[in-house]
Amino acid sequence: MIRVHHLNISRSLRVIWLLEEMGVPYELVRHRRDKKTMRAPLALRDLHPLGKLPLVEVGGKVLAETGLIIEYLLAHHAPHLAPAATDADAHWRYRYWMHYAEGSLMPQLLLKLIADKMGLLALPIRGMVKEQVKLHLDYVEKEAGRSPWLAGNEFSAADIMMSFPLEVSVMRAGVTAATHPNITRVLSAMQARPAYQRAVAQAADKG
Repeated sequence: MIRVHHLNISRSLRVIWLLEEMGVPYELVRHRRDKKTMRAPLALRDLHPLGKLPLVEVGGKVLAETGLIIEYLLAHHAPHLAPAATDADAHWRYRYWMHYAEGSLMPQLLLKLIADKMGLLALPIRGMVKEQVKLHLDYVEKEAGRSPWLAGNEFSAADIMMSFPLEVSVMRAGVTAATHPNITRVLSAMQARPAYQRAVAQAADKG
């Protein structure tokens, strides 16, 4: 059995979504953020020294980092959700987005969140942060217009991986259908998938 540790308001929805796409049974263990600090429970460090989610327990191992978890699950259960190397363009676009999501886009969005919370103290960096967020979102907007899904004509795990930063972009960075129609289109297609909707229902805060 695959055990998924899920934190409310977190990246772990992507792992649940992937499992729903694969139709693989799993156990969901819910954890809650501290309502004042919004930090994860310290008890999670008993599972992994960093105490960050998602974490997945499978085959006697504890897996951390969304990208690694997705790669492990794909290799064991759903290789069809990663374009084959024989389709070189889709394969390398897929691998690019798998790394870009957390390696490039999310750091810019996190900087924006921090700068917004700092108020006047963030004045020295606010212009740079705004410029970088715009640069990245303009880039994703252009790339999202190349094909129905981010890696090509078929839905892949790259779309799952990119879903979180795109949703954050809507919430925090002013992405709308008017400003970024291609991002909005692909994000709407992601959210319309039955497996995504089942994942949202599974991950819903139960109290």
